[in-house]
Amino acid sequence: MTQRVELAAVMDRLAVDGLITDYAVAVDDGDWTAYRQLFTADGRADYRSAGGIEGEAGNVASWLADTLRAFAMRQHLIVNRRVRFGVLDQDTGDTAQVQADYVNPMRLADGRAEAPAEAPDFICGGRYSFALLRTPEGWRVHEVVVQEKWRRLPG
Repeated sequence: MTQRVELAAVMDRLAVDGLITDYAVAVDDGDWTAYRQLFTADGRADYRSAGGIEGEAGNVASWLADTLRAFAMRQHLIVNRRVRFGVLDQDTGDTAQVQADYVNPMRLADGRAEAPAEAPDFICGGRYSFALLRTPEGWRVHEVVVQEKWRRLPG
């Protein structure tokens, strides 16, 4: 492998890592415009294993916005990222598959203007499977599937 190819692979890994981080931050911050921009035009999300919906990313973003209002604090962490680059139209590196685990602590909203600094009362964890595409705008999510593995509820 030449140094140029190796540098390109490192740059792609960094860009993919940034995209996955941007995904987590958009969800945690409730930035649904940013969330939608992370996806390809035909991008999809599947949250059914966590009690959610599956569909076009914009529709899922609207569902998330409504559902996540119940939580005053969200701070999910995406870890153990495994990245595999693939081939699209004979060009290596135009696709990527990312499998990553997540832990998602959240605190229920209680109606107070400022949420107290208390421990989360809802925590879940599982695994994301991302299918990514290289686009003229950079790497984008073509599909994300959430596989919730566990959940701890309040009480």
